[in-house]
Amino acid sequence: MLELSASQSIILIIDDNATTIRLLSNILKNQGKILFATDGESGIRLARERKPQLILLDVEMPSMDGFEVCRQLKAEFDTRDCAVIFITANTSVESEVACLDAGAVDFISKPLNPPVVTARVKTHLRLQHNAETLDRLAKRDGLTGLFNRRFFDQAIADEFSRMQRQALPLGIALIDIDSFKNYNDAYGHTAGDAVLKAVAETINAAAKRPGEIVARYGGEEFVAILPYLNSEEISPFGDLLCQKIRELKLPHDRSTCGDIVTISVGLASVIPSERVSVKYLIDLADKALYLAKENGRNRSVLSNV
Repeated sequence: MLELSASQSIILIIDDNATTIRLLSNILKNQGKILFATDGESGIRLARERKPQLILLDVEMPSMDGFEVCRQLKAEFDTRDCAVIFITANTSVESEVACLDAGAVDFISKPLNPPVVTARVKTHLRLQHNAETLDRLAKRDGLTGLFNRRFFDQAIADEFSRMQRQALPLGIALIDIDSFKNYNDAYGHTAGDAVLKAVAETINAAAKRPGEIVARYGGEEFVAILPYLNSEEISPFGDLLCQKIRELKLPHDRSTCGDIVTISVGLASVIPSERVSVKYLIDLADKALYLAKENGRNRSVLSNV
């Protein structure tokens, strides 16, 4: 089974003690890229941004203790798959149970024993990388490398629930390659597959913000989950996608809206609540996509909720 090399591993240390951070960094310097945070809040932010394979988390911290940090990490879509090892001076059975109940995979006791730290970190990095390999195969579309429809269905449900708890907007973009059947008929399916890959790569590169997810929705359709974007903020994203695909200048002399490959985009954004649903949000974007096609394609349309 394939594993990532140590140079590709990211290890995040969250500890309010600078001496402990320095010691752990020195012990683990050959195991991966070391990041650190000195409090729970900044540690959670860093985990969201960098998505480390492994987090070494101090239990006893002011403001927010390690148990609460771990619970928050495991509750969020972006960080729930990060493996957490607690660092604690309390070696009682009750403490060990509390660590595991909070969502950790292991714990390391203080004072730190370098060989033990190294061995446990190497073990959990290996397990994490093996799990990531299997997970990636299950979640990815074989042709484009994007997330697949099954993963999207779970991801949009999770994001909807998270945005509902926080009363924040959730946006979505449905994307369709214009006149794609005509393209396949004229250029062949091998060329069609190449276009799908190029469009997928371009869309994925445009979704740069934390939490944004791009998936293949089916056939020549793609979908992007865009958390935190309201109706005004989401419109430029659709226009950007259309522009980026035009800039590829992929020939398409059988298109009904020009001589290059273009896309149509349907956009929608809502603040999730008990009165709306995931289906409602997707239906809004689907109707907007229909309008984009009806109005000439090669454009994005925002749903007027």
